[in-house]
Amino acid sequence: MRVVRVTRFGGPEVLVAGQAPEPVAGPGQVVIGVAVADVLFLETQLRGGWGAEYFDVSPPYVPGGGVGGRVISVGEGVDPGWTGRDVVAMTGGGGYAERAVASVDGLVPVPDGLPLGEAVALLQIGPAALSLVEAAEIKPGERVLVTAAAGGLGGLLVQLAHAAGARVVAAARGARKLDLARELGADVVVDYSRPDWAERVREAVGGGAGAGGGLRGGAEAGAEAGGGLRGGVETEAGDERGADVVFDGVGGRIGRTSFEITARGGRFFAYGVPSGTFTEIDPREPQGRGVGVRGIEQVQFLPEEARRLTERALAEAVAGRIRPVIGQTFPLERAAEAHAAIESRDVVGKTLLLV
Repeated sequence: MRVVRVTRFGGPEVLVAGQAPEPVAGPGQVVIGVAVADVLFLETQLRGGWGAEYFDVSPPYVPGGGVGGRVISVGEGVDPGWTGRDVVAMTGGGGYAERAVASVDGLVPVPDGLPLGEAVALLQIGPAALSLVEAAEIKPGERVLVTAAAGGLGGLLVQLAHAAGARVVAAARGARKLDLARELGADVVVDYSRPDWAERVREAVGGGAGAGGGLRGGAEAGAEAGGGLRGGVETEAGDERGADVVFDGVGGRIGRTSFEITARGGRFFAYGVPSGTFTEIDPREPQGRGVGVRGIEQVQFLPEEARRLTERALAEAVAGRIRPVIGQTFPLERAAEAHAAIESRDVVGKTLLLV
């Protein structure tokens, strides 16, 4: 069968198409004929050699954790009725291939009416988005900041926060991504490649929900026109300006700035490291400001919980309440191009491989 391997740590060119033996389902497993494979930014980082202290990955290996396709065979102890069903599943690796092995306990049937590509696009970001929003307990009128707002997960968070009645400020890089974030429900968009982006966010959020400040109509126009927006001002209630909830999917310097934007008593979620480093926060800082902080554990799940959240995410998509953005697709053999596109930071939404 066709596969794409990481032959050594390095740039996208180390992803090389080749052949491998057909996999065989063991006890409690199935073999999926892969039609669509998910591609994560994390996979580009691991391919480059990042994260050795967190992930046990060494070349040569076949990357890819999430796939969608049809069950073509089952192992011992598995209901034969799974054969022929369209499913999505986490594989634990080996997804950049024509066939992949998955545990039957992790299979999620694709609902009628949902295209397979959309189901795969939701496989990993859907549970994460639902978990984050559930933990945030967003109330109508609260101010929510989403960084990396035009990415796969960020786009879902914008939609869910908007549906919860929040005033959503979306931060991303470049006009194309800002336009998408606005289309998905953001009230204000801010380009965080600008040096004054934090001040623009502070102006846009207008203070914590308890301060009685509203999202002013001039904030979006000012951000687009490039006019200066004031920051560090206090509301009439005397509280610092800031976002009630911050979803940071970037980490590093942007994550640190996002934490500083969080209002007193707010909730800060740091779950991404595309910057290459985690957000650094002294534990005494959130305590002094009454800010609740949650990290990557919020988007890590035991298999049973992952399946429950995936089923819910797919149901939400069928009902039209969330929409995954599939920004670009590539044939399996062009996985290197998919990685290069993601690393260029020019892509929007999800990137998928078509097998």
